[in-house]
Amino acid sequence: MFPYRMGRLSAAPMLPLCRLLLIPILFHGTVKAKEACYEHLGCFSDSWPWSGTLQRPFALLPWTPELMNTRFFLYTRRNPDQHQIISAQNVTGIGASAFQTNQNSTFIVHGMGHKAENNWVSDMCKAILEAEDVNCIGVDWREGSGNIKMYVQAANNARLVGAEIAYLLQVLQTEYGYPASKVHVIGHSLGAHAAGEAGKRHQGIRRITGLDPAKQLFEDTPEEVRLDPSDAGFVDVIHTDISFPLGVGIVKPIGHLDFYPNGGKNMPGCPPKLSDLGNMDALVDTLTCNHFRAFLYYTESIRRREGFLGYPCDSYKSFLSGASFPCPEGRCTFMGHYSQLPPALKAPQQIFYLNTGGSISSFSSWRYKVSITLQGTRAFMGKFYVLLPTTGGGTQQFEIVSKKTAPGGNFSGFIDVGLELGPMDNMDCKWAPVFLNIFRCQFGAQRIEIQSGKDGKVSAFCGNGTVQENVLQKLILC
Repeated sequence: MFPYRMGRLSAAPMLPLCRLLLIPILFHGTVKAKEACYEHLGCFSDSWPWSGTLQRPFALLPWTPELMNTRFFLYTRRNPDQHQIISAQNVTGIGASAFQTNQNSTFIVHGMGHKAENNWVSDMCKAILEAEDVNCIGVDWREGSGNIKMYVQAANNARLVGAEIAYLLQVLQTEYGYPASKVHVIGHSLGAHAAGEAGKRHQGIRRITGLDPAKQLFEDTPEEVRLDPSDAGFVDVIHTDISFPLGVGIVKPIGHLDFYPNGGKNMPGCPPKLSDLGNMDALVDTLTCNHFRAFLYYTESIRRREGFLGYPCDSYKSFLSGASFPCPEGRCTFMGHYSQLPPALKAPQQIFYLNTGGSISSFSSWRYKVSITLQGTRAFMGKFYVLLPTTGGGTQQFEIVSKKTAPGGNFSGFIDVGLELGPMDNMDCKWAPVFLNIFRCQFGAQRIEIQSGKDGKVSAFCGNGTVQENVLQKLILC
């Protein structure tokens, strides 16, 4: 059903997952601190705040570098389809590779049960390389990323992954004069916190993007445990799975900019989380669908920059009601690859909302306000539809619900369209009654205005007369 699966995640670990969700509530104790040190990576402790708290009751150290076997898969425009492995412990090999010291670098860190080849990581690298000439490096820690049964260990292993990234950046800076200001680290789930650890250990990283950072063992922890704004010059976060109690993404904002597409839960196209209880394989796909949307949205944003415009709002409810529509000047920004701090940002941290499409082939969406001036034989209470172009050359009808409206009255609603509307000479609309049209009423649109959320521009269309229910009425540009 979905293009990316968890690999070693299977139906069997579902019970341990439920137990894991209850651990912070049932257990809170003290542990005897231990420490592990490695010459090139530094030291790791299992003392507070890494354990002994309500959020992190268990004391575990990361696995050793040898067990983790973290590898760096380099893709460039010279080798977009076949990666090269580079290592901080092989400086000569870096120099002989396709790594370009005059270009920026993007590191992509996967989460639990994934790898950095032949999946979404390599797909994202290919999309980035189509748009930019950069070094794209997949960080592969499949040996330590584990599965649900070893989630607590995997969460601690992410610290060592971050240290390995920091060590490679240190070597690049020392041996090649390559600054951290050229580096962007993208991390999904546990990989987002690994990216944060890299930023803590190697100062000056330009940007870190957290793709639905993992919640369990990280929500409400001190900043040194999780991704936070101090880890890079710019930290942006996409939240797609914050529903209670089965959401696995962190709920609270933890970046400079935090995006909550579709309110951060119930992504369009994803089935309800417990809709496949009779099929355990399908259940795994269902449980991870929202969580995986984060990296799918990011990948599509590379190709469709303007299809992921975020609106600054206090809540998803206020966004749906039209707050910050159209975009306040200088305060909106794009979610995903082209995200940047808005010039008129009013706070050091800002929350943004947007809606997305639900098709696996197209998640981008453009928001519009449709205002209708009604004409008819009596008060109208029903559903009004406007028909607008869609990708592929067809049309799609969008419902604008009206409260009881007298002839000559106005009503409006917001719609999310899968493409940016270009100039139109005309448009169609129709209406339908709530119940039977026993009085044979006729209604029509005297005027329809379509306002773009991106820039506030309005296109107005004028109509004459009325039509019966479910009959198309054509309006022309006023």
